[in-house]
Amino acid sequence: FMEEEPEDFAEPVETTPAETVPEETVPAETEPIVYEDNVIKALDFGVLAETERNSRVAKIHKYVNSQTPTKQNQYTGLFKGKNLILITAEAFAEEVIDPEMTPTLYRLANEGIRFEEYYQPAWGASTTTGEFSNLIGLVPTNGGSSMNEVNHQKMFLTMGHQLQKLGYHSTAYHNHLKDFYHRNNTHPHLGYDEFIARFGGLEITGSWPESDLEMIDVTVPQFIDNQPFSIYYMTVSGHCEYSLKGNDMTEKNWDKVQHLEHSDIVKGYYACNLEFEYAMESLLRQLEEAGIADDTLVVIATDHYPYGLERSKTWANTKDHLAELYGVETYDQFLRDHNALIMWSGAFEDMDIVVDTPVYSLDILPTVSNLFGVEWDSRLLVGRDVFSDAEPLVLWPDYNWVTEKGTFCDGVFTPREGAEIEEGYVERISSTVKNKITFSKSVADINYYDYVLRLLEQ
Repeated sequence: FMEEEPEDFAEPVETTPAETVPEETVPAETEPIVYEDNVIKALDFGVLAETERNSRVAKIHKYVNSQTPTKQNQYTGLFKGKNLILITAEAFAEEVIDPEMTPTLYRLANEGIRFEEYYQPAWGASTTTGEFSNLIGLVPTNGGSSMNEVNHQKMFLTMGHQLQKLGYHSTAYHNHLKDFYHRNNTHPHLGYDEFIARFGGLEITGSWPESDLEMIDVTVPQFIDNQPFSIYYMTVSGHCEYSLKGNDMTEKNWDKVQHLEHSDIVKGYYACNLEFEYAMESLLRQLEEAGIADDTLVVIATDHYPYGLERSKTWANTKDHLAELYGVETYDQFLRDHNALIMWSGAFEDMDIVVDTPVYSLDILPTVSNLFGVEWDSRLLVGRDVFSDAEPLVLWPDYNWVTEKGTFCDGVFTPREGAEIEEGYVERISSTVKNKITFSKSVADINYYDYVLRLLEQ
């Protein structure tokens, strides 16, 4: 273990519940389903906290034991034994989704699970921290070093590891350089048998940025007949800058965005994302031709908002084109980081599943873990399974947050219209946010997951 002492967890803050009206009791016609907790039954963190000699580890055990586990639910195991494709889409924004210009993305977003309020917080350090939050389900508290630091312990709760141990065909792909952000070291460590990227097994055309479509066309045939499969993609076509001179994807698709009433920079951004649209069109076509669209879950989330549109000397922007993309004069971090989360399967297209509560990137791993029915412990992750009974919460690294009842920014709480706020509510949520960030840092700093895994292997 590292010598650094973890921060203390805040004491729980009690609240006075708002007055509620009892629901009318209706006699049940059938026995209600009793759902079990999403926990690893072999782990009793209460006993572990009392018997652990290492005070640093005991402190985390005590915190984990204090957390209420989430329940399994009607969606638990829906994709058990089926295929998974996780995609982190470079600098993607929900504004790109359009029924005419990007019909495949529109289909994915509207005929899968519909998320009405999704956020990808700006964690700092660009793409690598976005990947960290999407794949590992913890707050990346160590900036750009976050992924490299956890490379020294077994992140056994990632979907890569969970499905790898079940014998899935398992590969991670990226269409840029193999050693960028040290992915050739970190991504196999996340539970993928191979990491294939440019100059590391992926033969694609040299350009900047590289083509998502070409990556999909080259790689899908490598795994589509090896079911069940667990696949991860990190795309790059949406990367800034978005000028004709500086971006091959902008130049490639330039003629298709001339009808847009936007500045050339924003048109360039749309042109880049058209390459991602064509990649997803190809992916779905191949899944459907293979007859496995209903047996495959496709999950798409961005790594960060398109910061290459901000006013910046770095990107040679004299205006804030991000505001232009969003169609606003000004924006706060909540609007800036509001985005789209896609969870699609052909099986969902006959269902009408809507998630209208606040959701963010740390909820991806718990939700997918529940859908695949793997053994996981909801107390060991920061986010929530969105289909569970857990209280929705979205947090930022600066301790700001969003819930169903309002937003908290720089010490000021703004309630949503009609929300009933019980006494002590803001203090309770702020305490919860602090503890979740502290827990994430503690996991990384003292290799906590390694310790838990050793207990399971005894």
